[in-house]
Amino acid sequence: MKAEQQYIDLFTQCEAIICRQSADVLNAPRAKAFADFEKLSFPTRKQEKYKYTEVSKYFAPDYGLNLNRLEFPVNPYEVFKCDVPNMSTSLYFVVNDTFDKHVHPSAQLPEGVYFGSLKDMAEQRPDLVRKYYGKLADTSKDALAAFNTMFAQDGVCMYVPKNVVLERPIQLVNILRADVDFMVNRRVLIILEDGAQAKLLVCDHAMDDVNFLSTQVVEVFAGENAVFDLYELEETHNSTVRFNNLYVNQEAGSNVLLNGMTLHNGTTRNTTEVTLAGRGAEISLCGMAIADQNEQVDNHTFIDHKVPDCTSNELFKYVLDDQAVGAFAGKVLVREGAQHTSSQQTNRNLCATREAHMYTQPQLEIYADDVKCSHGATVGQLDENALFYMQQRGISLKEARLLLMFAFVNEVIDHIRMDALKDRLHLLVEKRFRGELNKCQGCAICK
Repeated sequence: MKAEQQYIDLFTQCEAIICRQSADVLNAPRAKAFADFEKLSFPTRKQEKYKYTEVSKYFAPDYGLNLNRLEFPVNPYEVFKCDVPNMSTSLYFVVNDTFDKHVHPSAQLPEGVYFGSLKDMAEQRPDLVRKYYGKLADTSKDALAAFNTMFAQDGVCMYVPKNVVLERPIQLVNILRADVDFMVNRRVLIILEDGAQAKLLVCDHAMDDVNFLSTQVVEVFAGENAVFDLYELEETHNSTVRFNNLYVNQEAGSNVLLNGMTLHNGTTRNTTEVTLAGRGAEISLCGMAIADQNEQVDNHTFIDHKVPDCTSNELFKYVLDDQAVGAFAGKVLVREGAQHTSSQQTNRNLCATREAHMYTQPQLEIYADDVKCSHGATVGQLDENALFYMQQRGISLKEARLLLMFAFVNEVIDHIRMDALKDRLHLLVEKRFRGELNKCQGCAICK
């Protein structure tokens, strides 16, 4: 039996249960998503977009799903302690794919701002959620977006009204918790109205040593002159599989920073699609992956310059050891009429062993003549001359390798616009290279 069939059967049998435990607005697109999934099936490596990740094999095992929304016996505030010097955040949790209702008193937000359960928001303000939900994640074009839309029952909604500035960053910790092999399907909707400003840090962690598979679809709407930072840190374990689709739409004058960092994982596939829909919009898209053993990290990005006078800067760096596999495919599209576009795309990769493999495919597609665009990629090993130079000055070979690898990824960390988080990640990356973060031990950011 093909992997798709068990989920087609499951949805057919349990559609009523799925809908009953969710909200009408989230249920509305399920039927179309199901039809799209039946038509598309899971993507194969014959498709260019999924050339380096065989999706169906990860969905073939029999995973448990919490379709009846049973509560898991964990109070995350008792397990995860957030105490990072000089980084005061409003802290929230999602356990598997359900927003945790144990909201700490410190998580105070300005009047009118909402950060909480997507299901609850869809019931309280259905017109607002209906206006945005599913508008960027096209289920007819991506089977994983369709799959998530079929099964997602809850998740997170972030809403920042017009001209409201969140001085305090928000931190969201996603916890995978189960006693058996388990699948979660999580949805995230982020809305920043005109002139709004906010920063969000998302940390992914796994509490139990079972096989986890997670799908997540994130839709971000940045209004005119909105400013938004999204930092994602993945620090789970080797038995996790993560498929994350992130869609961003930016209006005129908006400024968005996306920075995704993988420190520990099993298999990760990140799809990021950004649409610059208003003049003067600017996107900084960064990524960093540190992988060893048999870990795999696959990033596929697409930046669409639809209008003139927009700027995109893209930087991804990988450090691969042992038999790790990395993949990066990045495309920048400059449409006809999108004059005065400025775009720079860079992918740099280090393979520490001959068994590590990196696949890179930077692409530019330009239909305007007054633009400034560049792209480039490199795959190599540590500089032998630099290693020799450092050893001659009394630094051991092991320490010299660590220093060079740390310096290599440092550029991605330096794009972070939160000094306390930047300092913390410098420390975490150093520990990762030294082998001190050998598995998820709770929220490493919070320790």
